[in-house]
Amino acid sequence: MKWALFSDIHSNIRALDRVLEAIDREKPDKKFCLGDLVGYGANPNEVIDRLRERGIPTIMGNYDDGVGYDREDCGCAYTNKEDRELGDRSLAWSKTAVIPENKNYLRGLLPEIRENVKGWEVLLVHGSPRRINEYLFADRPEERVAPMLKKTGADIVICGHTHLPYHKNIEGIHLINTGSVGKPKSGSPEADFVLINFAEELEVSFHKVKYDWEAAADDIIKAGLPEKFARQVRTGTP
Repeated sequence: MKWALFSDIHSNIRALDRVLEAIDREKPDKKFCLGDLVGYGANPNEVIDRLRERGIPTIMGNYDDGVGYDREDCGCAYTNKEDRELGDRSLAWSKTAVIPENKNYLRGLLPEIRENVKGWEVLLVHGSPRRINEYLFADRPEERVAPMLKKTGADIVICGHTHLPYHKNIEGIHLINTGSVGKPKSGSPEADFVLINFAEELEVSFHKVKYDWEAAADDIIKAGLPEKFARQVRTGTP
């Protein structure tokens, strides 16, 4: 049983299409998206349409919640004034750009997904098991993460939101982050996804996909969105 998982597309249809092509070549048994379809990029409706066409089970990200419900805040926890101001511009633009039918789709996304796969209890979330917008960074002290993971009753917890892929085993529980399709922060502009093979020993492999990030950056500029978002797509940096 092999799964393909990806997250944090952020309105980058060019990256999403190449990732889906790469995933199709791997022939996984199931595909999942862990949320944040919209925000920052120039093609939110195209991204939503693609996932709807494919029928891929998808979790609600904090940005999907913000746009779907026309909230005043996306739950992004910006750490400085510049990012807050740029984020407000992105949210306002996205709420205007996403059509009502697609906002309705965003509101209907799942809060989490649970499945038992060959004896492995698996939990999929966007941020963390307790909050949609909680960042589970790889360097977070394990003694602070372990109690939360144990409360889930899962053997494997898979999340997104940080835009940084990793795999850790914390007191016997696997914690996996998928990275980001459309706005990676690992220093490479390539789009991320992860493959998981549920065998006697769990097999996790991280994949990066080349796509035309220069064109995606140009799309952002043409849409009137902040130049910083274009630079982030070109460089794969925060």
